[in-house]
Amino acid sequence: MLSPEMNALLLKSLWETIYMVALSTVIATAAGIPLGVILVCTDRGGILQNLGINRVLGWIVNATRSTPFIILMVAIIPLTRMIVGTSIGTAAAMVPLCIAAAPFIARLVETSLKEVDGGVIEAAQSMGATPWQIITKVMIPEAMPSIISGITITIINLIGCSAMAGAVGGGGLGDLAIRYGYQRFQADVMIITVVILIIMVQVVQSVGDYASRRLNKRNL
Repeated sequence: MLSPEMNALLLKSLWETIYMVALSTVIATAAGIPLGVILVCTDRGGILQNLGINRVLGWIVNATRSTPFIILMVAIIPLTRMIVGTSIGTAAAMVPLCIAAAPFIARLVETSLKEVDGGVIEAAQSMGATPWQIITKVMIPEAMPSIISGITITIINLIGCSAMAGAVGGGGLGDLAIRYGYQRFQADVMIITVVILIIMVQVVQSVGDYASRRLNKRNL
């Protein structure tokens, strides 16, 4: 049994993790979906083909995705301080979380949109639909089940990254596990935090799978 103080600290850390992951997901999704759309539309044969923009954006996305999260956190400390005024705590951890997640979502969205039947897009073009109408009324709705699945994967990755952020003072369950479970040799704290993280992943995956199935027209 944990002490009342430890239980309170555990609840506080759980809330910090949920807060970090939820807000980072919202911000990263808001940035990642448009970025993924641009990557698809400006690619060769896209409805807004522009290979110059596509190559530059693709390089930036690949460079960000290839950087290990722990290195990214340290590398952008000056940027984090500029944005939130500090390099430690949950607010500071959200900056690298968003930067890491946005390009990941962009690539998943790009893959989802490329799976949309080209005939549907051509039919919309033949009826005089504008590129904006094709994107908002054809491509995104058709790809939405797959996009939801991609966002689900992103949230699960963010849960893992938020725990990793605890290694450098990011707060949340990772910080609790390191400071008490590892450094103070409290195995029960370590086990409980791991179990909570596993439960969070299971809940997110179940909700994401359910939402994806509901949005999949083929399953209706």
